[in-house]
Amino acid sequence: MLDKLRQFISEVVAPTAPDELTFDDGGYRLAATALLIHVISLDGEPSEVERRKLHSLLETRFHLDAATANRLVASATLVEGDAVDLYHFTSVIMRSVNEQGRLRIIEMMWELVFADGNVTEFEENVVWRAADLLAVSSRDRVNLKRQVASQSEADPAN
Repeated sequence: MLDKLRQFISEVVAPTAPDELTFDDGGYRLAATALLIHVISLDGEPSEVERRKLHSLLETRFHLDAATANRLVASATLVEGDAVDLYHFTSVIMRSVNEQGRLRIIEMMWELVFADGNVTEFEENVVWRAADLLAVSSRDRVNLKRQVASQSEADPAN
C-alpha cells in the first residue's frame, strides 16, 4: 500500500511543464487531500456543494490553480480508495507539517463537514480520529469546530 502512495506521489511530483507546481514537501498535500476526500465520501457520493468546497479549499489553502487542484483530487481519490486507515495519511502529514499546518488541515476537514449543512456522527468521528493522529488536542479540535460552525451559520452561501 505504501508503494502505491509513493507511486502516486511520484506521478504528482513529476512535472510535465515548466510552470507546473511541484510537490517537494513530502506529499503532504496528497495525504491531506485524501483525508478531505474521505470526509466528504463518508455518507456516499460527495455532493456538488462538497466537491466545490473541496476545490475551493485546495486552491486557496494550498495556492493551486484549478487544473492542479483537479489533478490532486484525482490522485488523492485513488489513494484514498486503496487506504485501509487514516494512519496511512496522517503519518505523512506528521513528518512534513508543523503544528499550525496540522491545525489548518483539521480546520479544512471541519469546513467540509459543515459544507452540506448536515453534520453526522461519522464525520465528527473521522475528524476526531484524524486530529488525534495529527497530535491536535481535543481543545483545539473542538475550538476549530465551533469556529467553523459559527462561520458556516454566518455565511449565507452555506
